[in-house]
Amino acid sequence: MQSLSYYLQHPYVTADKLLVRYFTWLPDKIYLKLKFRFIMGYRLNLKTPQTFSEKLQWLKLFDRRPEYSIMVDKVKAKEYVASVLGDDYIIPTLGVWNDPEEIDFDALPERFVLKCNHNSGLGMYICKDKSKMNVKEVKYRLRKGLKQNYFVGNREWPYKNVPHRVLAEQYIDSSHITKDLPDYKFFCFNGEPKYCQVISNRSTTMCVDFFDKKWNHQPFHEPYDTPFANPTPQRPEHLELMWEASRKLAKGTFFTRIDFYDVNGKIFFGEITFFPTGGMGGFEPKDWDYKWPLVTPPD
Repeated sequence: MQSLSYYLQHPYVTADKLLVRYFTWLPDKIYLKLKFRFIMGYRLNLKTPQTFSEKLQWLKLFDRRPEYSIMVDKVKAKEYVASVLGDDYIIPTLGVWNDPEEIDFDALPERFVLKCNHNSGLGMYICKDKSKMNVKEVKYRLRKGLKQNYFVGNREWPYKNVPHRVLAEQYIDSSHITKDLPDYKFFCFNGEPKYCQVISNRSTTMCVDFFDKKWNHQPFHEPYDTPFANPTPQRPEHLELMWEASRKLAKGTFFTRIDFYDVNGKIFFGEITFFPTGGMGGFEPKDWDYKWPLVTPPD
């Protein structure tokens, strides 16, 4: 929890906290205009959006397709991805439950991952040694995650109608390669992958790097306050396959981010999201918010 002095020194964070806590009743458009001004520091232009950040807010409000709720549901998304790419891309599911009390922990293997299907991170537990697991604490974390309304904070509407559940997945071991399993996130514009974002060093100082299809390092950060990795991440073994898989999954969308892992000679699907960092991550240098390929919203 941040100190009082932190909130006094960062008034935009304070304003955002108050907005999320007390003004969730506001209509989506008004809520997003207020939050965008607090976080991004300029007025949200919905009539003629110019920046990538503005375009994502526009899509939240006006590109609402029912299938998006399936694509962001970590349980149902697996079925969707398998129907497009095949079962080989799917991390095996060990179980799905509505309540942590339903989980038979004795039946789970020694290593596994628990997560909620409707959010990002809250409630997740990565088990590498079941003998060291505090079941009571894990259940508490999962219950907290299940209560989270992921739609409210940034009005990411695809999550609004996703039923809250817990799923267990097979643990993907990459310890012989790296301590932290890198994420490869493909930013797709109008159905075409343009950049691969690499997330590394999560257990220490998280680093973010962008590359084009030829693995040329890009000169921007998003979110704005994340450093480049040192050394620069190497080109993954199956970049071409992930690029093509992203294209297939992003077909028919205006903007989509498709996530994969490339480990042990295989590609595994991670997740699909339509609004990275809620569309308010910001860029460094800032002018890249204008330089990015602009999403073409529907008429």
